[in-house]
Amino acid sequence: MRKAKILLINGSILTISALFMRFVGLAFNVYLSNKLGAETIGIFTLVMSVYLFFVTIATSGISMATTCIVSEELEKSNKHIAFQSLRTTMGLSLILGITSGILIIVFSDFIISVCLNNLVSKKILFYIAIGLPFIAMSSCINGYFSAIRKAYKTAFVQSFELVFKIIVTIILLPNSISKGVESICIALILADVIAEIASFTVIYCCYIYEKHKYFSFRSSYGNFKKIAKLSVPVALTSYIRSALSTIKQLIIPSRLEKSGLSSSMSFASYGIIQGMVMPILVFPNIFITSFSNLLIPEFSRFHATKSSNSLSIICDKIFKLTAVFSVCVSIIFLLFANELSLAIYQNLESAKWIRILSPLVFFMYMDTVIDGILKGMQKQVFVMGGNITDLVVTIILLYFLLPILGIWGFIISIVVSELLNFTISFIQLWKLTKFKIDFKNYLLKPIFAGVCSYLMLHLFSWINTNSIFGLIISILCFCCLYFLVYIILNIKLPFSFKFS
Repeated sequence: MRKAKILLINGSILTISALFMRFVGLAFNVYLSNKLGAETIGIFTLVMSVYLFFVTIATSGISMATTCIVSEELEKSNKHIAFQSLRTTMGLSLILGITSGILIIVFSDFIISVCLNNLVSKKILFYIAIGLPFIAMSSCINGYFSAIRKAYKTAFVQSFELVFKIIVTIILLPNSISKGVESICIALILADVIAEIASFTVIYCCYIYEKHKYFSFRSSYGNFKKIAKLSVPVALTSYIRSALSTIKQLIIPSRLEKSGLSSSMSFASYGIIQGMVMPILVFPNIFITSFSNLLIPEFSRFHATKSSNSLSIICDKIFKLTAVFSVCVSIIFLLFANELSLAIYQNLESAKWIRILSPLVFFMYMDTVIDGILKGMQKQVFVMGGNITDLVVTIILLYFLLPILGIWGFIISIVVSELLNFTISFIQLWKLTKFKIDFKNYLLKPIFAGVCSYLMLHLFSWINTNSIFGLIISILCFCCLYFLVYIILNIKLPFSFKFS
């Protein structure tokens, strides 16, 4: 019960802080979209895809290895081995961060000319290189805090980082807008790098303070074999996955041009889907992601103690809760797409695509939970393998469909990608846990509750959804009706998890 209480407390804190971060982040993205336009957002998204690839090289699965090994060794009361592993992963993260920074500088000519089509200069890559070692070290420390069930410290520092980045961006951006796309991208990246350095400084101080509570002794480096066993496969598959993801993002605008769209329209269409629609769809997923990340060390402990009998029961409870939430969110996007688009972006450009992609919310959110469980059971390589398979299929679809179908080819690729990723992960988890697949409670009853709530919502037609206040009231009314119907259907919400 104590572990369940700690999990729920940590999860609640993480959810609140993550909700704050996601809300502020979404509001900031809306501010940037309205200020810069869809085309500039599309170009900056391309730059960020390259940035994230080198972040993957810098982190290389070290955070996951830190979480799994430290949590397992502390569970077995092997504090000495846990600290050895921690020191080793800290050192490796610094080396990987520096290496990643060197690589982006060495290959800067190729990246600018081939990957970014000379849309920006090499200066932006030098700024990225400065921030990579700090990102790598922060990632390792985040893994440590997850292992000792104090991930709320990470949440606090990440919130600080986001606010700090927004402040720096607001200071730097006004002088850059009149100078063109490159100056805008440099200002945004520079703000991110400055925030990463500040964030690392804070979280490192937290780490030094907290470390002495668990490890009051000196220790050498060690446990290289186990760290390599966990991190190397994850790192290699992460490299492949990140490279494919970067290729996927880079080819979209160019293949859209083949359909007859101008360069400006291609980047604008890409910016609308990737920079405006998808952030809205994944925004509520923060409720799921917070608890999903906490499942990793918990399932690592199950894996270490061979508590396999509880896995199927816990999976069933988690999936019921996730299904109820995700179906509710999906229907909200379906019903209020126009109103949300107007309220957020002051136009209807994204409304159509929000409505079309809303059914994918269920599969996206469920996949988040499944990935967290699989990672906790040390199936990180399989998770990455599924992601790689998904990316290969998606890239093939994008390459051939976009010149023929244009933006609809992009939409089809997103649908296929999400369904394929979910299916691969779901099958693997079912093979490992043999939990009972309860379609009636996972899908049919939540959908029925949603349909009933939609019909009853017409009784509140006097609410003016054209105003933000009216929209919020309408959504809250729908949620209340949804959960009321769900309870009437005699389905108990699985709020309490009992971890042994």
